[in-house]
Parts: sequence; structure tokens; C-alpha cells
Amino acid sequence: MQFVAVLVAAAGAYAFGAVWYMTLAKPWAAAAGVKCDDNGKPLNASAMPFIVSGISVILVAGMMRHVFNMAQIDTVGKGFLAGLGIGVFLVLPWIVTNYAYAGRPRNLTLIDGAYSAIGCTIIGTILTMF
Repeated sequence: MQFVAVLVAAAGAYAFGAVWYMTLAKPWAAAAGVKCDDNGKPLNASAMPFIVSGISVILVAGMMRHVFNMAQIDTVGKGFLAGLGIGVFLVLPWIVTNYAYAGRPRNLTLIDGAYSAIGCTIIGTILTMF
């Protein structure tokens, strides 16, 4: 059952990411420096980022499940707060650090950082529903 919880939690965060990045496609592409054609489609479009993203979100959900089990995080409220905490206080600072050293635009940091924080919150919440 825990494997199913990991897959459902990962799917939830992945689906949120699809909506998030479709909504913010133009500002994200501009901030990331992605060159697009006249229709706004990236010139270097490939399925690889979607595959990598899917695998990555499964790994994050799997590790969060492991940590939640060890810490006895077993209610939706605890899952929400723990997921939010992981996103805001573990993942987001790494993104901010990496983007600061790379000189990436603030908008890119905000868009990607917020996705990470909200995605971890979604994973944490869904994991504790099972």
C-alpha cells in the first residue's frame, strides 16, 4: 500500500507541476532563457525533461514516505506541515543557493522555488491520506 501512496503522491505533485508550468510558461521561459518559436514552443523541445521530472518526483515522494514513517507523521495535518517544511526549509534553500551562484533571475527562483515548496506540501498531504 505504501508504494501506491508514493505513486499517487508523486502523481499529485507532477500534475500540479504541469498546471503550474503551463500557467507560467511564458515568464518561466523568459527567466530561464529558453528560446521559443513564434507560437511560444521551446525550440529545444524534448520528452527528456518530463521523464526526468517524473522519476525525480517519485524519488522525492519515496524518501518523504520513509522519513514520515520514521518520524511517525501519520495525519493529514502533520503531512501538510512536514511537506511544507521540507519544501520551504530544505528544497527551496538549495534552489536559491544554486540560482544565486549561477546568477539566475529572481523570477526563475520564485517560479521554481514555489513549485518545489508547494509540490512537497502536496506530496506530504497525499502520503498521509493512506
